[in-house]
This record gives sequence, C-alpha cells and structure tokens, in this order.
Amino acid sequence: MNFLVFVKQVPDTETKIQIAGDGKSIVEDGVNFIVSPYDEIAIEEALLRKEALGGEITVATMGPNRGEAALRTALAMGCDKAVHLEDGAFEGADSFATAKALAAVVKKLNPDLVFFGKQGVGTDNTQVGQMVAEMAGFGHIGMCVKLEVDGDKIKGEREIEGGRETVEVSLPAVVVAQKGLNEPRYPALRGIMQAKRKPIEKLTVADLGLSADEVGAAGSRTEFASLELPPAREAGKKLEVEPEVAAKEIVAFLKNEAKAL
Repeated sequence: MNFLVFVKQVPDTETKIQIAGDGKSIVEDGVNFIVSPYDEIAIEEALLRKEALGGEITVATMGPNRGEAALRTALAMGCDKAVHLEDGAFEGADSFATAKALAAVVKKLNPDLVFFGKQGVGTDNTQVGQMVAEMAGFGHIGMCVKLEVDGDKIKGEREIEGGRETVEVSLPAVVVAQKGLNEPRYPALRGIMQAKRKPIEKLTVADLGLSADEVGAAGSRTEFASLELPPAREAGKKLEVEPEVAAKEIVAFLKNEAKAL
C-alpha cells in the first residue's frame, strides 16, 4: 500500500512572534521552525499502517527552502521518500491555492491513503485536507481519532460536537488526523543519520501541470488584511485579607469590573 503524508513547517509554539513591517506577516529571523504537531500525528499513523500492512510512505511539503528540514524530520521518523514543492509561484498561497497544488501531487503520485494533520499551527484554518480530498475525488475522514483499515475500506471515528461519529469510506481516501489518534514517536539516531542521505525530489508549478495563476497569491481566494498580537495581560491582583473579605472583593470584581456576573 502506498501512503502519502503532507506536512507543514510552522514556528515553534514557544517562539515569541513579531509582526513584520507590512503588518501581514511575521519576522522569520531567529524563529525556530518545526513540523506542525498535528502533522507528526499524521506521520505516525502512516508509519503504523506501513508496519501493519507493508508499503511505502512519501512525505511532501510546500514552501521555501527551509521546508527541507521538515521533510528530513519525517524521513528520520521512518518515511521512505520526500517531495518538496518549491517554487516562487507558490508564495502567498491561501488554503484554497495550497489545496489545489497538493491535489495535483495526489493525482501525480496516486497513493492509496493520504494523511494530513488537522491544522497547521499558526494559521489554524483546518481546511486543506478536506479540500484536497474534494479536488482529488477521494472520500475522507476528518478529525479522526481512531482508524481501522480493512482491505479496500477504512473506518474511522471522528470528533463532532458532543460525541463521536463513525465514518466508512473506500480507498483511495484522505484521513485528517486529530490529537488522540496516536502518540508520535521520536526519531532514532539511526533514522536521523539515514535521513541526511536520502534524496528529496523537487517539484515546481510546471511539474504539477499547473500555472502560476492557479496557485500562490494569484490563485488564492482570501488574503490576510492584517496581523496583530494579543493584548498584553494585566498584572494579577493579590488579596492579603481574611477569606470572608476576599470572597466579597472577588464577587465585586467579577460583577463590576470583569462583568462576568
């Protein structure tokens, strides 16, 4: 069975973000980029399925040259091949334009099972996996927290408001991984060393049979109007009084200042 995993390189969740001068992007200098944590779950699920069923895993990402580090991480975890969509025409792509490019990769590689993480930490749109499934003509299971593969069908449990829903689709299919599906492994030293020697295939817009007008900023349906940091938190207030007095002051604060009561 052939597996395809899409990953996105995102700023480390502990990174202190600074807004760039254009007000629409972040300052990347000094930022530590990592594989999006949800995508690590997608990688792990592909690895588990390969171990159970055999086959080959291709990992792919779209973005600038630094995205190669994300692919090396996936290769170190156990993926077999890597594909990097690297072309200036991809710059500025929103979820729709990104999905269009990734759907072209799906059609080019013809995998049996495609994995995405629920969302790329940072933009948090939670859209690309589902749109790729639609564009590629695949069934999909979104927000998947449990997966079973049985022959040419897969059955998964997905999170919905107030509970879970069981979905069954035929292969080929797309699975969008949610937290709880598995616990991603750490790359072993041997895997890290092997990953350094594995080739990474580069694909451009032309290689996918697309034009610059279909992807990147030109093919996008949305754009960032502006970015802003959340307001700084105010210092806390410490009450060094008797419990009875403190309780009254807290209630008064919640009612008169916080307007929570």
